[in-house]
Amino acid sequence: MVDDLNRRAFQQIEQVLQAEAALGVVQHRLPNAARVVDFGVRATAGLDAGAALATICMSGLGQVALYPGQLAGRLWPTVQVTTDWPLEACLLSQYAGWKIARDGYFGMGSGPMRLAAAAEDLFERLQFRDQTQHCVGVLEAAELPPESVVEHIAERTGASLAQTVVCVAPTASQAGNVQIVARSVETAMHKLFELEFDVARVVSGWGCAPLPPLAADDLHGIGRTNDAILYGSRVMLWVRGDDASLQAVGQQVPACTSACYGKPFLEIFEDAGRDFYEIDPHLFSPAELVMINVETGCTHQFGRLDADVLQASFGID
Repeated sequence: MVDDLNRRAFQQIEQVLQAEAALGVVQHRLPNAARVVDFGVRATAGLDAGAALATICMSGLGQVALYPGQLAGRLWPTVQVTTDWPLEACLLSQYAGWKIARDGYFGMGSGPMRLAAAAEDLFERLQFRDQTQHCVGVLEAAELPPESVVEHIAERTGASLAQTVVCVAPTASQAGNVQIVARSVETAMHKLFELEFDVARVVSGWGCAPLPPLAADDLHGIGRTNDAILYGSRVMLWVRGDDASLQAVGQQVPACTSACYGKPFLEIFEDAGRDFYEIDPHLFSPAELVMINVETGCTHQFGRLDADVLQASFGID
């Protein structure tokens, strides 16, 4: 177990801020001594900033980059992520499991601040908490948080305001687009967790997903980024243990196991009254999963890609 994930993410942010102008991010120092870093609300943060934001979200325990891929017979950018610490990087850090709703402000919270706050049942079940002097969070939100929201986050994590940094990117921003699509491995890890698989058996992860065209607004951004994962992501996990359990759990993981699979996510979202909690939770998974047993050498493959849904969602003729 890697400890003090917030400190590791804090170091990542300091490196990013050394190239603040080149990356197009903007740091705001609040009167209470905390910092908010704009990755696309008003800042011009682009693709490189998005990869940096995704790395911060993973507490610096993964690598994120854009590589050439294929979509509908065309060359297409693909967001690739690798990690040798999938439990810490993806489930304990990257998963957007902390809903921040306070003083009229709303944002989906990810990053290692979640581990320090331990506000989710996930941390009780896994018996993890980060005792730290630092607090690093990432908010998927349309606006920068007011001072009171940042103070709430620091209070819940036990960190000092001077060591608290909150990064913010809307879904419909270049950086936000990248950091959300960099969640291919994270969705596989979370699905395995929900299926009560021992996620500590996963020793490494690799994933890729097509980068959607930038949406005109956050609602359509939510649709496109989810489609990139549900219909276009490939994930490979290196796992310890017996093959029978991998075969049994693996066939339950891909998005195609959900009854609502097959339509663009925006349609599914509208059918659910724009309420994520009304959507079948089995849908939130990678399109394709490969599990490699590092002890037996056996490979197990599950799921499938759906280029037709991606073309419709991305507006590709």
